[in-house]
Amino acid sequence: MAIKTLPFDPAEHLRSTEDQVDLLNDAFATGDVAYIANALGTIARAHGMSEVARGAGVTREALYKSLTKSGDPKLTTFVSVLRTLKLDLKALPSIAAGRPIKIARARNRGLRAGSIKKAARIRSAV
Repeated sequence: MAIKTLPFDPAEHLRSTEDQVDLLNDAFATGDVAYIANALGTIARAHGMSEVARGAGVTREALYKSLTKSGDPKLTTFVSVLRTLKLDLKALPSIAAGRPIKIARARNRGLRAGSIKKAARIRSAV
């Protein structure tokens, strides 16, 4: 007797905001852009793609296309979808990188942006 399988849609199981946030954080942790776009698409399907597309100001078809593993959404689309889903995007220092590097903004035109010691001298002289 052959085993019958049913199609699985993870969007049907992402009902709580906590589950959606966990999925998106997991995708961000990998750094895999395909996984991030697919995760955001799954969350959008859980909310209703038509409603999310309307809130993001794009067509439903364009949203389906950009939020797949092979899609590459524009940053404006990405931010609009997050805003529509009432999710925030925050940047945190990477735990794997160790101590965060302090970067001073150079005030002198001849100074390269990565020159922290020179920028500190300029700041103390001003």
